[in-house]
Amino acid sequence: MSGIDSWPPWIAIIVAGGPSLLGFLGFIFTLYLSHRHLDAMMEAMKNSRYIYLWGGAWRGRGLIGGCVLVTSIAGMVVWPRASIRLGDVDPMDVKNFPPHLKRLLIIKMTVMITAVIWMVIAAVLIKFR
Repeated sequence: MSGIDSWPPWIAIIVAGGPSLLGFLGFIFTLYLSHRHLDAMMEAMKNSRYIYLWGGAWRGRGLIGGCVLVTSIAGMVVWPRASIRLGDVDPMDVKNFPPHLKRLLIIKMTVMITAVIWMVIAAVLIKFR
């Protein structure tokens, strides 16, 4: 098996730099979600303890606070089991969450997970070249 050093340079750049680009695009998408859809997401999760306790505090922190809220809501909506067990989210809020917003959060989480997996694969390829 040949190492990454023998690959054409443009392929090596894509493999090694792709996760950074995907992470940047994911961050831009998170900023878009926080700017355009965060109010609707918080309204849909109004009975949840996490939003009641932390929503206002994070909402007032500007861009980064909006990104934290979008990421937290995405985790609670896409994988609700742990948040329901902790009591951070109301099961009815997750059940009644608007489908178009849930679809956007699934896209956000998919981009994030893809970037992390791609980064691990690139690190292994570079490590064992």
